[in-house]
Amino acid sequence: MNKRYQVFISSTYSDLKEERSKVMQAIMAMDCIPAGMELFPAIDEEQFNFIKRIIDDCDYYILIIGGRYGTISDDGISYTEKEYDYAISSQIPVMTFLHKNIGQIPREKTETNPEVMKKLHVFQEKVKKGRLVKFWSDASELTGMVAISLMQTIKTYPQTGWIRADMTTSTESLQEINELRKQLAVLEAYKTKIEKEKILNSAIKNLAGLDKIIEIDDVAIHCDWGSRNRMEYSWKIEVTLKRIFEIVAPKIMSPSVKETQVRTHLMNVLFNQATKNNKLEHKDLYIPRMDISYLNIIKIQFIALGLIETYTERTEKGHIVSCWKLTEKGYTMMMQFLTLKK
Repeated sequence: MNKRYQVFISSTYSDLKEERSKVMQAIMAMDCIPAGMELFPAIDEEQFNFIKRIIDDCDYYILIIGGRYGTISDDGISYTEKEYDYAISSQIPVMTFLHKNIGQIPREKTETNPEVMKKLHVFQEKVKKGRLVKFWSDASELTGMVAISLMQTIKTYPQTGWIRADMTTSTESLQEINELRKQLAVLEAYKTKIEKEKILNSAIKNLAGLDKIIEIDDVAIHCDWGSRNRMEYSWKIEVTLKRIFEIVAPKIMSPSVKETQVRTHLMNVLFNQATKNNKLEHKDLYIPRMDISYLNIIKIQFIALGLIETYTERTEKGHIVSCWKLTEKGYTMMMQFLTLKK
């Protein structure tokens, strides 16, 4: 009876997207079913419990370690290491692949915090003890190693695997197939997302980074309702995209943050910065304005840089509103910029 084996791929996410994508393609080419944190790129304890159930459904486990330790849980251990520990405790055959030389990995894909780097080193030594590991230097080399190791492991440690629905009629097997289809749908959506990212990256040339300076020029309206005279105050500020991201990112950590709320928060902060050293009387009575064109420029740039995603929600009154949220890359970038350092 032909089987398809399900393989869990464990690693950090944003720094190993290319490697994960190629490994997934190699696994699918072997008629196996890849699974992993694509289900939940931004993970927490509740989602980790769900991922443990996915690991339980898998026949083999692949661990890929690059230059990052990963998102750390409340107990001080990264979710990547917790996944590995759970796979070991579940006695699933494990294949581990370590990067040959972290010093050759680009800085933005490595840990910069000495304490976190120490945790990564301890984790690396942990997976080496009593187990055979292989060392890789690039995505192509890694893909070949994974394919060979998986074939050898399947031969040496054959597992239960999955079978086609037309080869069994048990209710339990049909339920397993339906669950598998759901996971495949998620993976297909992830594949589509990766393809869109590649198209976007190839289409955009000379994309400005967060050090790009933009100028915002608008007015603030005096809101003294007892006066009939309309007073305006012109304000202007030159600010980097990095500073704008630092202002916006904490605001959109919560779900369902409307674009109008982002705009109001941003223009209030920028207005206060622009008038910080000005002797503007009754400053608190001025309501700043910021043309929507500025927000659109910022929004498009942040989307192109992979820092935010936009989506729509329906209000209680039935109106459709645009909302912002951080991507995993955006969340990581926010932590790098805004956390206190030693």
